[in-house]
Amino acid sequence: MSSRTSRPSHATRGPRRPLLPAWLPVDPYILALLATVGLAALLPASGAAATVANGAATGAVALLFFLYGARLSTREALDGLKHWRLHVTVLACTFLLFPLLGLAARGLVPTVLTPDLYSGFLFLCLVPSTIQSSIAFTSIARGNVSAAICAGSFSSLAGIVLTPLLAALLLGSTAGGMSADSLVRIVLQLLVPFVAGQLLRPWVGGFLVRHKKVLGYVDRGSILLVVYTAFSAGMNRGVWQLVTPARLGMLLVVEAVLLAVMLSLTWYGAKRLGFGRADRIAIQFAGSKKSLAAGLPMASVLFGAHASLAVLPLMLFHQMQLMVCAVIARRRAGDPEAVEEQAAGTSETAGSTGAVEAAGSAETAGSTGVVEAAGAGATVGIAGHAATAGAAAGEAAGESAAPGAVAPTGLVTAPGRPSPGSPAAR
Repeated sequence: MSSRTSRPSHATRGPRRPLLPAWLPVDPYILALLATVGLAALLPASGAAATVANGAATGAVALLFFLYGARLSTREALDGLKHWRLHVTVLACTFLLFPLLGLAARGLVPTVLTPDLYSGFLFLCLVPSTIQSSIAFTSIARGNVSAAICAGSFSSLAGIVLTPLLAALLLGSTAGGMSADSLVRIVLQLLVPFVAGQLLRPWVGGFLVRHKKVLGYVDRGSILLVVYTAFSAGMNRGVWQLVTPARLGMLLVVEAVLLAVMLSLTWYGAKRLGFGRADRIAIQFAGSKKSLAAGLPMASVLFGAHASLAVLPLMLFHQMQLMVCAVIARRRAGDPEAVEEQAAGTSETAGSTGAVEAAGSAETAGSTGVVEAAGAGATVGIAGHAATAGAAAGEAAGESAAPGAVAPTGLVTAPGRPSPGSPAAR
């Protein structure tokens, strides 16, 4: 026997303590965006470089919306029309309640918000809802995942038209007004690429699925380029000298109030409208969130050289909604009502199994299929506890992915269907 004392291997050491709590997700993409803002502050594009960067950003926006259109499956979204009351409620929250609250904040100018920050705050209220994180948090909270998929898809489709129109009507000359030039720019840079992607989806859809990871980097890189050009223009115009740390702090407070109000309205309003718990969860997460991936390119088209301050409120709100909704989703999963539903599902599964054994082998195959189907919904909800980090990581890239796929979490492959790796699919 060797007398040497063996040192503990790396495999036997305990796991490293995370830098942040698991329930407090920090989107890595937000860090990349902040780094891009820092680069624009130190080395802003100017002169000929600015011309090249602006041309590249224009092409990147068109490419982004082409990919959004090619990824978004309208057929699967239309399959959810049977839940029309839920989808109308989410659309009303996104494009009616949010804008009304944004208009109400006009009274905070100029004592709390500067005119430029208010324009960005109001634009934040006009952006469509998210898809990825709404699905992930709904799954964590054991809500109606298929409804969240369809609600996010409907919001993205409506936002292609409603967000530019609302911005032109409510923001006036700040966002280009209703001039013919602004309308042509919106159509050429947003609507035409999106419609082209939808029309070419039958031919390019398979390619997008096979190269999803690479195209995700294209998405991220395109948005970073848009942010760099917008903030470079802001630096060249000297707009950042008008924003003090105190103003940013007050902006965060206003956005926190906005998020709290919308989370309360979506939850208690949906309850008042008679929706069940699972549907209320989908309404709360889909109706209270805003899409960073859709909002940033739209801001570059609508605001032009004024886009730097216009996108700042959206970037801050994006990270805030991820952190707050992660906490809410985990608490919703532990609600007594959710625990009772899980226990009821377990009892039904056990009862069905007993009935199968008593009935005889002739009915075993069919009844077992019923049992497995009854347990599938609970499996998705339980597995959703691991989705928080994925929701933060995938939010800004591939936001308008096909409704049948949840890239960051891998929990749902089709509305109401567990993934191939889940226990219910085995």
